[in-house]
Amino acid sequence: MHDDLPPLDALRAFEAAARHLSFTRAAEELFVTQSAVSKQVIALESALETRLFERKTRALLLTDAGERLQRAVDAAFSELRAARADLRGAGEPIVTLTTTQAFASFWLIPRLDDFRRRHPGIDIRISADTRVVDLERGRFDCAVRYLRDRHAPAGAVRLFGDTVLPVISPGCLAKSGRPLAKPSDLAHHVLLAYEDDEQRRPWLSWAVWLEMAGLPRLRPAGSVAFNQYASAIRAAVDSQGVALATLGLVAELLREGKLLAPLPQRFSTPRSYYLLLPEQARPNPALEPFRLWLAEQAGAAVDVP
Repeated sequence: MHDDLPPLDALRAFEAAARHLSFTRAAEELFVTQSAVSKQVIALESALETRLFERKTRALLLTDAGERLQRAVDAAFSELRAARADLRGAGEPIVTLTTTQAFASFWLIPRLDDFRRRHPGIDIRISADTRVVDLERGRFDCAVRYLRDRHAPAGAVRLFGDTVLPVISPGCLAKSGRPLAKPSDLAHHVLLAYEDDEQRRPWLSWAVWLEMAGLPRLRPAGSVAFNQYASAIRAAVDSQGVALATLGLVAELLREGKLLAPLPQRFSTPRSYYLLLPEQARPNPALEPFRLWLAEQAGAAVDVP
């Protein structure tokens, strides 16, 4: 039965770790954290009830079971890639993209109508989540990821950098009856916090922002915490409080007047959004116009309020 099969995401993580004999290098290839790869492999070992790796102090080795699974996974992935190529050749032009929920919701989707008008014959498929993805061996043509510049692979296309700033809806500002003209005014507002358990984006922490603004001891009127950045921004749009936003993703909401950025303090982040393409060329003529369109849109997005 298909229910007996291991999760595909765990198999992708295992395959990369087995090929590199390194969780760290597998994580870099898949553009996730080392702990995410480790957790996927542990989950796979639990599901199979067997150890796949020997974890040494300075080395990672495959067990006999791991070597057997590696051969099976390599063969299966090869068959899937071949079938995908055959199916694509017989169908309509399609571009498959993987990215985060925040990028898809706040940046990409509002712009897709423009792409559809220009290229009505190309369909776009978006997977907006944080699953382990390997462009060389997965089912996606491209990815958009938020990376440190030094971690961007060769051939990656930098779309735009980013800055962090507080945002509030006009309705929330009016409802509060309190000004928000300087950082100390945040003491009279509810702060919407993004809780990043793995500390991958410390610049989106209110504690960090307030420290940089010179107000490390400020106490707000209240706070609400979210484990997803997109949820915090949606709560801000819904007049629940003040959120820390990355300017590149909320530029359209600012232009539309759904959010305001009343404070002048803005701090640069150490990461940028990159378009990642597979190293191996694939016979998909639809990918090039989509790549050019993304780069054009990103260039336009630099000029934001």
